[in-house]
Amino acid sequence: MLSTNKKLLTVLNGQFVWPPPVWLMRQAGRYLPEFRLLRQQADFLTRCLTPDIAVEITLQPIRRFAFDGAILFSDILILPWALGQDLQFIEGRGPVLPPIQSEQDLQKLNPEQVIEKTEPVLKAIRRLNKVVNGSDTIGTAVAQSVTLIGFTGSPFTVACYMVEGGGSKDFATVFKMMYENPSLFGKIIDLLVQTTADYLCRQIEAGAEAVKLFDSWGGLLPVMLFEKYVIQPTRQIVDIVKNKYPHIPIIGFPRLAGTKLQSYIDGTGLQTVGIDQTADISMLNQIVNSKIGFQGNIDPLCLLHNPSMMKQEIHNLCIELKNRPHILNLGHGVLPTTPVEHVYELVNTVRNLK
Repeated sequence: MLSTNKKLLTVLNGQFVWPPPVWLMRQAGRYLPEFRLLRQQADFLTRCLTPDIAVEITLQPIRRFAFDGAILFSDILILPWALGQDLQFIEGRGPVLPPIQSEQDLQKLNPEQVIEKTEPVLKAIRRLNKVVNGSDTIGTAVAQSVTLIGFTGSPFTVACYMVEGGGSKDFATVFKMMYENPSLFGKIIDLLVQTTADYLCRQIEAGAEAVKLFDSWGGLLPVMLFEKYVIQPTRQIVDIVKNKYPHIPIIGFPRLAGTKLQSYIDGTGLQTVGIDQTADISMLNQIVNSKIGFQGNIDPLCLLHNPSMMKQEIHNLCIELKNRPHILNLGHGVLPTTPVEHVYELVNTVRNLK
């Protein structure tokens, strides 16, 4: 049953709300002093896999800003780690994995162990569900207005890290495999489609009220490969999840999709899409069905450097989307050096829209 006091959930179910609900990608992160304190106590992977820590980090920005959404503190690479691919997060370098380069490498992965290895994440979601639905407390009035969001990476983006062995500016190794060994790359995508759908379903069973698919690197693909490796796998995941949980909203975020966003919406069947800061929101508002919800588009660098301009951008964006289901968010994550005061200004600007 839809909770009428959860503005974010209301918008995700296709209804217009004014002022729009607000949450931010990477809202739990290094810009918060309380996060930096916890960061000193455990490495990144330990923080993700220790339920008490993951719960605390998830709730830190809710206590501060009363955001409408609490997104689980975790990482898109938990899934390949759970499949058996070694994972380290190295300061100054980011994630490092032994790259998948052959059929033999792929065969070492074991989908059967994902349930057991992701149990700490699911335990954190169960606890968070109790918080946002009032049987655990961070301040009941705030907690019961918050929507709990689970997430995972989309198959293409996760495959990028699995094949490249970490982050990259151009993912040259990934493109080499796509063009020279499409059979192997297709098998990696197929594995990720099923395990991603299963993982999202388990997050929902644990208490996630909505889920999000992050496709951070899908926009790198040309149109034909975007259809093959982004749209089609996303549609398969959406169909599997919606078949089991038709009432649970799914947000898709194909970062840097640009003009491919329309085909992404049409092809995936998603009702809410994240839009990065490079997109022309006015054009999209004209060409995309008004029943499709939008989320995002505010530049994280504007939030970092110029709160006065950010306020104007918020007003412009919200006026543009006045008749569309809309969630106020950034076009990407909060940057680590963002002043906390700027985030307060963002939230207050949204809350005081007339």
